[in-house]
Amino acid sequence: MSRTKPLHLVLLAAFGAVAAWLLETVLAASGRAVLLPPVTLAIALVLIGAIVVIMALPVRRVSRRVEGAKVDPFYATRVVMLAKASSLSGALLGGAGLGIAFYLLGRAVLPGVGSITMAFACAAGAILLLVAGLIAEHMCTIPPDDDPKNDGRPDPRGIS
Repeated sequence: MSRTKPLHLVLLAAFGAVAAWLLETVLAASGRAVLLPPVTLAIALVLIGAIVVIMALPVRRVSRRVEGAKVDPFYATRVVMLAKASSLSGALLGGAGLGIAFYLLGRAVLPGVGSITMAFACAAGAILLLVAGLIAEHMCTIPPDDDPKNDGRPDPRGIS
């Protein structure tokens, strides 16, 4: 599994911002109420990010060769996949939160400060989820071998 690329995060954030802005525009043009993310969404995203980092701690201990540390390889795989999913979804939701905030700020009549604050809180929670996912993904990487005999070439005898 490859590391999360910054280009993918930027593209997802841009897609989320454009999609949320268009959705808000369509809803307002059709006379319906615009969507406002609740503050509890931001809190939940931050808590999920904290849980992902906490779940990566045992994997980090094993990857740093701490004495007596053991982890199930399936658990480690799941944590890495969850970390990557968290960073990607954080980018998408962060972009969506910013798209909603910029839509609200671009209206002729500004809505209440609470509405704009909720949109920015959602974006901030999503960005924290993104950062937590990247941190957890980094915690699960295995450091390179320090073995001087292993220079990256395969053993001619076929022994690894």
